[in-house]
Amino acid sequence: MRGMGESGEPAAGGGDWRRWRWLPLAAAALACLGFALGELRPPLGELGLPLDDSWIHLHFARQIAAGEGLSYNPGRWISGSTSPLWTALLALCFLLPGPVLVWVKLLGALFFLATVDATHRLGRALGLGDALALLAAGLVATTYWLVWSALSGMEVALFAALSLWGMRLQVDERRTPGAPPAGLALLAIAALARPEGYLLLALAAADRLVLWRRTAAGVLRLRLGDLRSLAEGLVLVALVLAPTLAFYRAVGGSVLPTTFAVKASPPAGPWPDGRYLRVVADVLFRSQPIALLAAGAGVARLSAVLGTERDRGLLPALWLAGLPLAYATITPSNGVPAVGNFGRYYFPLLPVVALLGLHGLAAAGRQLPRWLELAGRRLALAAVAAALLLLPQLWGVIAGRPHYLTTIANVQQSDVAAARWLAPRLPPQARLAVQDAGALKFFLPNEILDLAGIVTPEILPFLHGSAAAEETYWEDRLLAFLSATQPDYLVVFPASYPKLTSRVPGFVALKSFAVENNVTMAGDRLVVFATPWNRHPLRPAPPRRP
Repeated sequence: MRGMGESGEPAAGGGDWRRWRWLPLAAAALACLGFALGELRPPLGELGLPLDDSWIHLHFARQIAAGEGLSYNPGRWISGSTSPLWTALLALCFLLPGPVLVWVKLLGALFFLATVDATHRLGRALGLGDALALLAAGLVATTYWLVWSALSGMEVALFAALSLWGMRLQVDERRTPGAPPAGLALLAIAALARPEGYLLLALAAADRLVLWRRTAAGVLRLRLGDLRSLAEGLVLVALVLAPTLAFYRAVGGSVLPTTFAVKASPPAGPWPDGRYLRVVADVLFRSQPIALLAAGAGVARLSAVLGTERDRGLLPALWLAGLPLAYATITPSNGVPAVGNFGRYYFPLLPVVALLGLHGLAAAGRQLPRWLELAGRRLALAAVAAALLLLPQLWGVIAGRPHYLTTIANVQQSDVAAARWLAPRLPPQARLAVQDAGALKFFLPNEILDLAGIVTPEILPFLHGSAAAEETYWEDRLLAFLSATQPDYLVVFPASYPKLTSRVPGFVALKSFAVENNVTMAGDRLVVFATPWNRHPLRPAPPRRP
């Protein structure tokens, strides 16, 4: 795109463009504010969270703030948090005055702004020039799923910001022999925000180790990077990660959190599943359609300058390709592609998609004229191209706001509503078996059994080895676990447990909660059941105040 600072060339009027760096940050802040204010208006009328997993983070954080450590039920530490850094930061929110959700959303929004700024800085480090780097930051600031993530109570924005900053340092250090390995240290911290960070860390080490030299004839030859600097970086990485890995090992018997045992299983074959790859492509395409289509050209552009003065390495390209392929090596036991709710595992890739896409578009734009004649007017082609990229993003944010509010309403109408209904009625000695372990535990002091196994790992031996060919076999095994532990109440979506909730005697439905326009939860109806082992009947609810 001529006039916007092509890849590898200084931007024309670069000083002027730098003065507009506040624009993407302002757009990101305005989007977050608009979404949050929408929660305070009817029909919600209060702040909420769009995933039950968000409440899991909050309960862990509250336990830490209360001095109970990384625990869920009292007196027992568990390795159930995949983001110990985010959980620790959330714990600080409980030490501040006022409603905790205000601080949680503000923290997420601040890390989203950091993500936008890091996108701009990484773009400049990759040679995009100020104008295109600014455009990339604008694309990130106006990506609906990143705005959603910022206010979700999840760790997406934190991980995205840390990973982008780490890659930016890596690009600079890779070209400077003997530079302190700050990039590797920062990426190790990112791994404490999301376990995918371990893959990014390994790719960064490889990108730092494998360098290239281009001969006079244009032939690429491999050379090794600074081994001493790499070794120093790996020592820093070990110092950052060792305490957490040691804790996981001591508490859970593995350096991996319990979530891995719940969600991972051996792949069905040697090649990535086609349905899985389509789902991943759809997640990325819906958020950055034009940039994703041009990302391949951006990778080619980075590859073309390897071994030259403009060599920036291939870490962003390796990260974009490596994460989907890594997830392809594990498949959940239920056969659903491992992409997370709404594809959130891949949201941190979206800034990289924007950067690589603009790299590709910049290369193509160099072959186009500078001006465009339209209806007798002369328009700068770069401005037209920028508008074509940004306008769909802006529309996506505006159109996505109702969806964001719906996701919050879904959680409020189900898990939160059930917890609030049970709170005045449930004896403190009663034990609950639950499908969603977040809001129900956050709002209730009672011991819970997590049927997914994340915070109740002892259920896993009952569920592993279930016969996929027999639909209800795993429910028989689940019933064996419930018979052994004998909870007083069961809180589940019947659609997920058809046999257990309709054909096994002794489970009595006490209260049902309808989920309107459901896009988030496991079913359209959450039900509280009394179990055959119920020892603590519900108490009458106190009368409402007039």
